[in-house]
Amino acid sequence: MSFFTEFPSLGRHELAGFKQGIDEGFRTFSRAYGEDLEAFFNPLLKFMVWFEKLLTNAPWPLIILCVALLTWFGARSWKITLGSIVSFLAIGYLDMWEDTMATLAIISVATFLCISIGIPLGILMARFNRAQTFITPVLDVMQTIPSFVYLIPVVMLLGIGKVPGLLAVCIYALPPIVRLTNLGIRLVDRDVMEAADAFGASTKEKLFGVQIPLALPNIFAGVNQTIMMALSMVVVASMIGVNGLGVPVLRAISNQYLALGLMNGLAIVVLAIIFDRVSQTYGKRLQAYRENGHG
Repeated sequence: MSFFTEFPSLGRHELAGFKQGIDEGFRTFSRAYGEDLEAFFNPLLKFMVWFEKLLTNAPWPLIILCVALLTWFGARSWKITLGSIVSFLAIGYLDMWEDTMATLAIISVATFLCISIGIPLGILMARFNRAQTFITPVLDVMQTIPSFVYLIPVVMLLGIGKVPGLLAVCIYALPPIVRLTNLGIRLVDRDVMEAADAFGASTKEKLFGVQIPLALPNIFAGVNQTIMMALSMVVVASMIGVNGLGVPVLRAISNQYLALGLMNGLAIVVLAIIFDRVSQTYGKRLQAYRENGHG
């Protein structure tokens, strides 16, 4: 027995009309505002193209030197730094350098955008319970809805290219940094906040001088998870025109090239491990620094 036999008022024709209305409404919206949205995102597109060309055309020894310096600054570990250098040398030797640089470009931009949007949203949620009540279901949807579902409206509005891919990555990777920033600020000890009040600290001074510094380990855990989730979207983003390591993986799937897919998949794993170790170690160092009473 079908559902519509039990509830005849909800007829198939009405449901089909409802779906058609949504489709027509979105098409009308995309025709009316599609060009304006493309113009709005055009500076971001130009920056992404410039940044990708910068990484791709830069001499490989310079890139490896920068990676080594950033890794050492974040982790202060010779093992992690040496592992990063060896990994990037192997990536170059196996002819995956350009794709890796393209992936680094979009992951860097996506992470920067997620941090720029996510930390203020997390602070807002921590400050106002009503904001948390409203934002939390939105984050739940962003994390659980299949990525192919929200690719449909993004592609309909902006077409195929780097910006739609970046937006898809950001939608998927944004929730962890928002949630963990909110959690970190809410976990700040009440006694510490009362002491700050006793010293006459303003709301701004309490936020930037007490809450955010004490929440930094949680915030960096959020950054770590955001980077991991952004990297996991590399293959999906390549389906809508984003260059990088996902493109050869897709080609390997369609042509059954095991070696090609395996090597590029491992390159993504290597990037994930490097980012994970550096961000985790930096977060632990920050936490230890605060606990030792130097903050």
